[in-house]
Amino acid sequence: MNRYLVMLMRRTEFDPAVVPLHREFLENLRAQGRNELSGPFSDRRGGAYLLRAASIDEALAIAHRDPCHTSGGWDVTVHEWLAV
Repeated sequence: MNRYLVMLMRRTEFDPAVVPLHREFLENLRAQGRNELSGPFSDRRGGAYLLRAASIDEALAIAHRDPCHTSGGWDVTVHEWLAV
């Protein structure tokens, strides 16, 4: 499994009601052993999580199921992270 940094930045039209759904999504990933770390940025304009996946395609597929992405209220980017 590789590590992928998923970054989410709020758009002006984001819906705050999506945040609890996003947190539940992250908890489910954590229960599967796929979410190592997650949290908001200090300015609250977005956040990030460290995802474990077999490939960039799998990481993108997972990140695109995140309610933040499906709601259209956040810009979501995924980067393979070669952290040591």
